Amino acid sequence: MSDARTSTGPTTHVAAIVLAAGASSRMGRNKMLLAVDGEPMLRRAVRRALAADCFPVVVVVGHEAEQARAALADLDCTFATSPDPTGPTSTSLHAGLRALGPKVDATIVMLGDMVHVTEDMLRALIASSVTGSAPLEVSRYGEVLAPPLLFRRALWPELLAWTGEGCGKAVVKAHQTEAAMHDWPVERLHDIDTPADYEELTR
Repeated sequence: MSDARTSTGPTTHVAAIVLAAGASSRMGRNKMLLAVDGEPMLRRAVRRALAADCFPVVVVVGHEAEQARAALADLDCTFATSPDPTGPTSTSLHAGLRALGPKVDATIVMLGDMVHVTEDMLRALIASSVTGSAPLEVSRYGEVLAPPLLFRRALWPELLAWTGEGCGKAVVKAHQTEAAMHDWPVERLHDIDTPADYEELTR
């Protein structure tokens, strides 16, 4: 494990990677295009990343990529394509990381279906990274560690070497004692996976 603490400098340029490549098999249709408060779920996530001043915002697409692009046509974001939308989360995350330029100091990793993640949550991660020296900023919902997660560039090689589910779960675990934790209400953890989830959200 690399000692990220010795290789981090000030964080001034924070990007966002929004993972939205999956086939939504449990939903039965592309959940990223379902309306939440009058706009597609994916658009809601991207708009909040932009409102938090993340730049660039990279959206990783795969399943029904053209429809996803169309839903974001007027937003200032860029796209990366997952080579295996049905594969592990790491495949999409790697595509997003490779799309970031050399001037980016850190990136927030988001899931497009975590509809309760707010602009203020993203801003809190960024502010902590700007003023602190932790190699990553982690969202905690009760006992659960989950996105949004902010990784400084020093951790990207570990993310690129990792394969699996959970937005870099192994890397988060390896550096958990060094991380800055952000506690959020447990209900904000809920994502939208099934028709019942969506019905409850829109009821």
